[in-house]
Amino acid sequence: MVTAKKTVAKPVNAPAKVAAVKRSPPKEIEPPPAPPIPKKDDSNLGKVIGLIEWVDNPFKLFTVILLSALFFAGYFAWDSRQVILQAITTQDKMPQLAKQENLLPPAKSLLKDVDGLVLLIHKANLASNSRTTVVALNADGTREKSIEGTVTSLFNASADRNAAMVAMLNGEVLCEDFNPSSKVGEWGVKAGVKFMCRGSIPPDMGKFAGYVAIGFKDKVEDIAALKTRINLAATDMADE
Repeated sequence: MVTAKKTVAKPVNAPAKVAAVKRSPPKEIEPPPAPPIPKKDDSNLGKVIGLIEWVDNPFKLFTVILLSALFFAGYFAWDSRQVILQAITTQDKMPQLAKQENLLPPAKSLLKDVDGLVLLIHKANLASNSRTTVVALNADGTREKSIEGTVTSLFNASADRNAAMVAMLNGEVLCEDFNPSSKVGEWGVKAGVKFMCRGSIPPDMGKFAGYVAIGFKDKVEDIAALKTRINLAATDMADE
């Protein structure tokens, strides 16, 4: 008897076993390198260029101009602090200006002798940093009463004014091109003043009751003679 082998039937369309595929982790994408930071120029020229680039509207321009003026005025006051402080602390011992009627004769004589366009006499008050215009003369010797009585500051943001003040406190007469910094100065410019000489009253160093200012159309040739004449008149304008 022959026994037949049993055949085991395989399932049809059975899925084949697939080996698991190992996947590597995704690589991180590196960001692009940052652009290089420009090196800051700390030189004076670089700072100036940076300031110019910053000023991009009228408001910023006005701010820069205002701060520059205030900085210069503060620096000037600090740099000349000894001269100013000594003048203020000794103000009680300072001589006084002569009375107005006694100021007019030497003022008119000076204006005529030097052929000036205008002449001004200011009374000074260092403690309050103010000056009062007590005499204002036109070229013909007539008084400009609209200017007399005007009160303005002695020291301000004007470099010319401040330099003249320190020079007069030191007993010097300062002559230079004129740049107005007040209502009184603008009156002088309208009269044709382009050159101005200022001298202390009296002309002695450390004594300062006020000062006389004479305006001219052009620069005076003989400055030495002019300064001597101003000092002579300034002596007569003090009441010592």
